[in-house]
Amino acid sequence: MKDEWIERWNNRYSKSEFAYGEHPNNFLKEELEKLNPGAILFPAEGEGRNAVYAAKLGWTVSAFDISVEGKKKALQLANASNVSIDYQVGELQTMNYKPEQFDALALIYAHFPAAIKSSYHKMLSRYVRKGGVVIFEAFSKKHLDYIAKNEKVGGPKDIEMLFSIDELKSDFANFEIIELAEKEIELSEGQFHNGTGSVIRFVGRKK
Repeated sequence: MKDEWIERWNNRYSKSEFAYGEHPNNFLKEELEKLNPGAILFPAEGEGRNAVYAAKLGWTVSAFDISVEGKKKALQLANASNVSIDYQVGELQTMNYKPEQFDALALIYAHFPAAIKSSYHKMLSRYVRKGGVVIFEAFSKKHLDYIAKNEKVGGPKDIEMLFSIDELKSDFANFEIIELAEKEIELSEGQFHNGTGSVIRFVGRKK
């Protein structure tokens, strides 16, 4: 991954405050409460708010991100919450995860570079066991219209990094769709997700 990409996220996460807050994403919270704890993977986990929440529920948590600063904040939050998470720094292909290792995969605003996002989704799906679930929330392609009205809502400004329902169907073709919808929601997550936005929400079970 390009150095400027890594530098961007290290810069965002190097501040004392948590860029997206310390509380879990609402959709993730709702979905995790429906499941029995098992092993869960959080790609692009940033400062760890979602991973730490899952650990507090009793999940065995693995997470990774390209940002060293993100890991520092995540471990700080985990320590303050008296939980442990396995957090690695690097790109997916350098991780040592095993096929069907996880009961759940949580992709929460995991906006990978456009050139790799679909291949990453397909690689990540291999790590989910049969019957396991993926929980996904990220900005839709329509979100550019919302950024134009309010930059504080955050999100990528490159339409190729944003998502469509058809892309999710293709990327996770081996998952039964439990929920897949484009929705307008209100975000209040730290400094960088504030206001009305357009997201894709997806929950699927691996066939």
